[in-house]
Amino acid sequence: MARHIAWDVGAAGVASALGQHLNSPVILSDFSRLVIDPNRGEDDPTLVMRLYDGTIIPANRHAGPEDIERRLDELYRPYHSAYARLAALRPDRVIVAIHSFTPSLRGRAPRPWHVGVLYSHLDDRFSRPLIARLMAEPDLCIGDNEPYSGHLPGDAIDRHALRNGRHNTLVELRNDLIETQAQQAHWAARLAPILTEVLGGL
Repeated sequence: MARHIAWDVGAAGVASALGQHLNSPVILSDFSRLVIDPNRGEDDPTLVMRLYDGTIIPANRHAGPEDIERRLDELYRPYHSAYARLAALRPDRVIVAIHSFTPSLRGRAPRPWHVGVLYSHLDDRFSRPLIARLMAEPDLCIGDNEPYSGHLPGDAIDRHALRNGRHNTLVELRNDLIETQAQQAHWAARLAPILTEVLGGL
């Protein structure tokens, strides 16, 4: 439960601090993605992971349709209902998703990026200028749709931004850079003016 497979290490702290800098609401899940992953579509085969980065998840090995439906009703759907209500409060809502990634998966090469900016090909209006702006930072290695592709049908960005035409981006921070509260505060303070600058140019 302490590993990256259970939660996005440091992401909640960065998101909360970023919300304070931007005077913006923040929505966080309060359950582990090993129970059910709120950033997957309901029909995604990775919604409830049975094997994750070389580890068998005991409580998920034999999870059947009834068990998954219960998790959807108790955790996943309330989260997305709250997300939808919050997003709809303003017509000009912009969604910035904050995640973190592990420096390397088991048996894989190290990931060099400090920050990854993820986006769907369906809407890169915010993400592409954000990548360009971050690449101007001389001390950062920036991933363009790395370490993952940002197009994931049914995920939170798809549900709450793409389908509603809202500006959006997904920022991935390498989790060894945001392990402590001080590191989280540092990155929030660094990202806030950059996000504001880029958004102002759209």
